[in-house]
Amino acid sequence: MLTLSSRPDRLVGRRAETQRLTELTGRAAAGHGGALVLAGEAGIGKSALLGYAAQTAAAFRVVHASGSEFEQELPYSGLHQLCLPLLDRLSELPPRSRDALRVAFSLAEGPSDPFQIGMAALGLLTAAAQHQPLLCLIDDAQWLDEASAQVMLFLARRVTTDPVAMLFGVRTRPDPDGFGELPRLTLPGLSDEEAKTLLVTRSPFPLDDQVRDRLIAEAQGSPLALLELPRAGGFVPPDGSSVPTRIEDGFRSRLDGLSPYARLLLIVASADPTGDPGLLWAAAGRLGLDLTASSDQAANTGLAEFGHRIRFCHPLARSAVYRAASAGERRTAHGALAEATDPTAAPDRRAWHRAQAGAGPDDGIADELEQSAARAQARGGVAAAAAFLERSVALSLDPARRTERTLAATQAHLDAGMTDRASELLATLETAALDEYQRARVDQLHGRVAFTRQRDDTGPKFMARAAQRLSARHPAQARDCFLDALEMSLVVGRAGGVIRDVVATARAAAPASPAPDLLDALIELVSSGYPAAIPLLRRTLDGAGEPLWVRRPALAVMVTAELWDVETHSTIAAWLVKQGRESGSPALLQLGLGQTVIDAALVGDLGRAIAATAEEAAIADAAGVPPLAYHRLHLAAQRGRRQDFQDVVDALDRAPTRAGHVTNIHATAATLNNGLADYPAALAAARRVAAQDDIFLTGSTLPELIEAAVRCNEHAAAAEALVSLTERAEANGTSVGRGIAAYARGLVTGVEDDFRESVELLAEGNLMPYLGRAHLLYGEWLRRQGRRRDCRPHLHTAYELLSKAGADGFARRAADELRATGEKVRSQSATPYEKLTMQEVAVARLVASGATSNEVAGQLFLSKRTVDAHLRSIFRKLGLTSRRQLKDHPGLLTGRPAG
Repeated sequence: MLTLSSRPDRLVGRRAETQRLTELTGRAAAGHGGALVLAGEAGIGKSALLGYAAQTAAAFRVVHASGSEFEQELPYSGLHQLCLPLLDRLSELPPRSRDALRVAFSLAEGPSDPFQIGMAALGLLTAAAQHQPLLCLIDDAQWLDEASAQVMLFLARRVTTDPVAMLFGVRTRPDPDGFGELPRLTLPGLSDEEAKTLLVTRSPFPLDDQVRDRLIAEAQGSPLALLELPRAGGFVPPDGSSVPTRIEDGFRSRLDGLSPYARLLLIVASADPTGDPGLLWAAAGRLGLDLTASSDQAANTGLAEFGHRIRFCHPLARSAVYRAASAGERRTAHGALAEATDPTAAPDRRAWHRAQAGAGPDDGIADELEQSAARAQARGGVAAAAAFLERSVALSLDPARRTERTLAATQAHLDAGMTDRASELLATLETAALDEYQRARVDQLHGRVAFTRQRDDTGPKFMARAAQRLSARHPAQARDCFLDALEMSLVVGRAGGVIRDVVATARAAAPASPAPDLLDALIELVSSGYPAAIPLLRRTLDGAGEPLWVRRPALAVMVTAELWDVETHSTIAAWLVKQGRESGSPALLQLGLGQTVIDAALVGDLGRAIAATAEEAAIADAAGVPPLAYHRLHLAAQRGRRQDFQDVVDALDRAPTRAGHVTNIHATAATLNNGLADYPAALAAARRVAAQDDIFLTGSTLPELIEAAVRCNEHAAAAEALVSLTERAEANGTSVGRGIAAYARGLVTGVEDDFRESVELLAEGNLMPYLGRAHLLYGEWLRRQGRRRDCRPHLHTAYELLSKAGADGFARRAADELRATGEKVRSQSATPYEKLTMQEVAVARLVASGATSNEVAGQLFLSKRTVDAHLRSIFRKLGLTSRRQLKDHPGLLTGRPAG
């Protein structure tokens, strides 16, 4: 665009940048797509480079989109721009994806599945790219609506095996953008010599040397400034404004001398996010503008072109025109656009224009915005819903409606992850006249805000206060709110003090329940101890009408762990995955897949655990949320992978909040370090868990604490922990709990019968890693007693079981013990999982189970070409040539080593 010379292959001072774009499009043309972010200040040449890419990628079909500072409230508007030219391929998508995209673009009525929109857009792009390579150009991406930005980020990560190239133009100021994880090219300013060359070749005015040099100094390397400042009189005196501001001033100066009609036409065009000439001419007609004369005069400014689409010469030109308008002119423009917008086909855009056109509060417009928020929410545009609701608050005359809309807007901002704005909205209610029910809702929202923040443990206290407010008139809601407070307290650092404070409040203030329920069970667990709570916990888990996990899946999972109820945990994991797939709920599916990892790791099915981990990561990526951490910590700990474990911890450290992970990190670190025979580190981690007095993690960590304490010769600590573990095992009564307690007791007492009992009890179940550890501890004890012949069978069994389960750290301990007895240890054949990436494991297992490439693509949120590329890699690594061989490959579905 503006920095192009007369030839499209020559951009002054941008040789390295154009080479990077050529490489990107070259790889994409060969089927190796990718994305690149062009970052820099406004006017630095991002749009010019996008224009260069469009002009030089002759083999490509080019599609465009652009964000706008003034239209971020409209959900999927940016994605709609990008996909609009490709909608002729919509029929090629699976029905579920096609319907989701149609509803997202307001092409059909009905609820949308936000989870499918990213996959649908990917299908649309890759379908188009089958016939011709595709180049997607997204300018001013920092101003895309949130829903579009998430989908485009997803697309950028998923086109690596398709002939698709994506280029994003992003301003580096004033705010950081959300595209930080993509490859980035930050554009520097032009050098003085390059600036001189650009002025010589492109300036529309003759410049003497003094003026030229001052322009170069003022432009600070900005190509657009070099071209625009001369239009403002050949020289702009120094001032304190930024270069982009002065560029906008230059664009605004082109409005000088225009007739009021031409000026108003440009303002209307700048206020319309669609660029649709039909809408512009209809709005202009309602304003009584002479269309021919006005459009000719407006076009002569060079600010915009009026063709089959209305396009401004640069994003800054559009914002300059809009900012130059008076408040009255903007209202006039938006009012005309609202009248010209079809209320049936585009009700949200019409409501948005009406809101911008209003001079003050208007309950009618506020009602329309509230309806738009509901539609946005149904389409998955939670950020847009929040914006519509917040605008409706500002336009509400009725105080009661304004309060309700403020509460709804706060909730929507929380759902969209905008907690700071949610907190600001809550602050506006501090002086409002609220009833007790509304104050309870405010407390609940304060609790949710606190829950998202680092090192803020006040969330449960707010939830408990909300429950107290609800107690008198809404007893069922009050009990639910107390459960929310308890569930939250188990997550925010899982500090025992917080949990006990909430329990004390609930015991004193919770309304009575017709029958004992989970709240009663948790109060009993904290107040009276494990043995007293066991019957209530069991009764609650099964449920009189419906199982606990239907209402409280996260708490149900914790209860099964406390009860060592492996079968029920497996049932819950399968139910969560099934419900998540059927409902399209990413949160439910993530939770289910995370628990599937735990379930698979407990029985030693490493392949299933790895595949579920990969799928959960794909779901998180598609939903635009971080992957869950606990199952990855657990899997890395069991496998003895210290670096994998640390990678997860580091990612949590970088996250906005580590809520729910601090104690989990210590609990899994105890297992990791015991497996690696780093007993001091294991003991320190286990003690940190015990210090938290966590009602659900302490029990499972006691065996790790006992083993580490014995190895560190801290027998008093081990004996004390054994008392608690034994009490739990006896009250629990499961063979799993009793078996684990038996080997812990053997470590403390040195009584052989305890080790024998452990092996016998754990052999009754299917928990291969724990049975392997029982044999390992028994074998280690026998060797230390000098009984080499007796220890070898147990150590061999331990080595085999632990190796098959992927518990490599513990398996190495068994191998070391065997070598200490003089035995030669034959290395286990490598499982196929050691040769494949995590995503390849997921693809391989799905294909081996009979899934087609399209089915795998849909489940893992990949394109079909990516699945086929993974298959080629899998075949090469495993020495296979067909899907049939993959199905018959030993160990792929069983988790056993080949051979």
